[in-house]
Amino acid sequence: MSMKPLEHDRRYGELDQVMRAYLGQPADDTPEHRSRALDAYLRHTWHTRPSAIAEAERQLRAYSRNPPGRLRLELGEFYAVPDTGMPQSAIGDWLLVLADHLKRSIEGGEVPEPASPRTHWEWHARFPETAQFLGGWFSQDIVDEFPDHEAAVADYAATTHPQLVARLVGELHELLALPLDDGDYALAAAELGMEVGPPAPHSHGAWFQSVATALAAG
Repeated sequence: MSMKPLEHDRRYGELDQVMRAYLGQPADDTPEHRSRALDAYLRHTWHTRPSAIAEAERQLRAYSRNPPGRLRLELGEFYAVPDTGMPQSAIGDWLLVLADHLKRSIEGGEVPEPASPRTHWEWHARFPETAQFLGGWFSQDIVDEFPDHEAAVADYAATTHPQLVARLVGELHELLALPLDDGDYALAAAELGMEVGPPAPHSHGAWFQSVATALAAG
């Protein structure tokens, strides 16, 4: 029988967050060096949910000491670590390396400086409603669903809870406060799921500002 959601979250919820940070990133941590993915996890989590880092450290150690057998994985009774490209036999030691880095970060008060997101996971973790907005309303299907960008924005506003619209406005202002140039904003849009360009003559940054202004005005 597969795990219930509550059991999963209690045993593996924060472990899963750490593993998600590695999607599309190399698992190249060593005892002396943190990977780009683990840096992203720490940077975001220290500034949003700092107490979760200790829980992640505990879950990583517990999993490394008690890895699942094939049958338990097939039955869905155990969390399956996503494919990291490394041999299965090396995963336990790697998880301990991650746990040691998290422990050092906590005990040494090593809080990463705020910075722009640097991985796909970090973009989505920091700007979840922006990802929902761009990925849901500005995919390649926009030309079949809406006459223009303005109509898509209006549909989002009309069909989305006002508190989520307000959250998007806040996220867009935070995004615009980052030290990014036009190329960086284009990269951010792509990372967050936008599959079309902004409406002419706007750059991505200028369009983000216009959307935030329009949504804030109601």
